[in-house]
Amino acid sequence: MIVKTNNFVAYKNIIKMNLTYFFEELWKQYTEKTPSAQKIKTLFETEGNTVFNDHIAIRTFNDPRVNIDVLAKPFIALGYEFKEEYFFKAKKLYAKHFEHKSDPNAPKIFISELLLEEFSVELRDIVKGVLGTVDPKIFLEEDLILKGRIWSNPSFDIYQKLLSASEYAAWMYVNGFCSNHFTVDVNKLDTFENLPQVNDFLKENGFKMNISGGEIKGSPSQLLEQSSILADIVTVKFEENVKEITSCYYEFSYRYKNADGITFNGFIADSADKIFESTDMRQQNEQS
Repeated sequence: MIVKTNNFVAYKNIIKMNLTYFFEELWKQYTEKTPSAQKIKTLFETEGNTVFNDHIAIRTFNDPRVNIDVLAKPFIALGYEFKEEYFFKAKKLYAKHFEHKSDPNAPKIFISELLLEEFSVELRDIVKGVLGTVDPKIFLEEDLILKGRIWSNPSFDIYQKLLSASEYAAWMYVNGFCSNHFTVDVNKLDTFENLPQVNDFLKENGFKMNISGGEIKGSPSQLLEQSSILADIVTVKFEENVKEITSCYYEFSYRYKNADGITFNGFIADSADKIFESTDMRQQNEQS
């Protein structure tokens, strides 16, 4: 287990000795909310593949108590460093990606945050009010990313208000802090040569793809192709009633080398923008 301590230096020493375990905990929490991911991983393994993770994505708000820099702390302690930033004007998001300094096989970390100041006073007040119900000490705990929803049962009325302004905000309100998605490194699969083959395999096994912006986002010329299944549907007990909404999803990426023979390790903002929509209930309803 991860040992909690108020001394970040001590936590850093503990975590550095448990890099593998930390990611196993993230995966365990993620697959509890996303059983499809474990099913797909098992399918790939049954086909003779070892599944490697390209990156993990995390969502949050840009409130100083829980912003990107706060959630990045344990990864920085694990040896990660900031690499690049991204802007999503339409969805009013900002993101950073991090890579491990010395382990090229460690998954990349992609953390995005909702830019609250670009929304209505109502939305800002709701988010600040929800965060205000949480014991401030919890925000200081180094394993915040493993804690899920740290506020009380959500209200469906509030969920709908947030949803009308931002699907991202509504998703965060219900799901809290967790890995929004893990990503299969298609380049390292032994029995698949490209992303279209992976997508066909997934559809043959009954999984629905995120088709927003096309089934495959990106292109060889952009040095990155991505696809994802639609998020799993989970039953959530709201204050008023019980409803089915989206949890998390599984992504698949294929990376190309540039003219110098170096594999592209970054992200394409336009593609990521459409990948975000894997949690959108509208796609679920359209494909049902």
